Amino acid sequence: MTIAVIDYGMGNLHSVAKALEHVTHEHVMITRDPRSIRGATRVVLPGQGAIRDCMGELQRTELAGVVRELLASQAKPLLGICVGQQMLMDRSEENGGIDCLGFLPGQVRRFGQTMRDADGRRLKVPHMGWNQVAQRHDHPLWADIADGARFYFVHGYYVDAERDAEVFGTTRYGDATAHVATGREATFAVQFHPEKSADAGLRLLENFVNWAPAA
Repeated sequence: MTIAVIDYGMGNLHSVAKALEHVTHEHVMITRDPRSIRGATRVVLPGQGAIRDCMGELQRTELAGVVRELLASQAKPLLGICVGQQMLMDRSEENGGIDCLGFLPGQVRRFGQTMRDADGRRLKVPHMGWNQVAQRHDHPLWADIADGARFYFVHGYYVDAERDAEVFGTTRYGDATAHVATGREATFAVQFHPEKSADAGLRLLENFVNWAPAA
């Protein structure tokens, strides 16, 4: 087995690769070579920063076509992380509005700037730190992870998916319900950073390594 972490210049590549290496004895490579990505057994699409820059670099490095091929074929497991989740949607409100890959119907929306918690205290945006994830539907990547487990987040925008069946986990932040785990067939994507989320994050990555989606 070979796991390819796509290197298009955006994302916490080495931390993701190190976390994957921690949970598996399989080969993990950080690569921007299309042949290596296509030949890998599993693929990770990371992302960090502004959506405009991530989509721009994916296009500039000519890897957008490779990712679209993987999404269209669903021939191997693909894990999106952080902006890697947002890029799978139709469009993002960030940077004045950016078209994304359009794999999952839905939008990426901005957190309101005046959100407050249950006690009336103003919440900071970006949403940064640990938060609970409610598991909306069963999925192999939730194996041995408790419903309501806490994961680590850093984001000012959140996914609002159209289809409930494609939403596997949600997080409440102020008055927003963020769809923080989404997917379809052999693709699963999360807004949080599993590589920074202690035992629960490592378990999710291990589940991804062991995942065998139905053909």
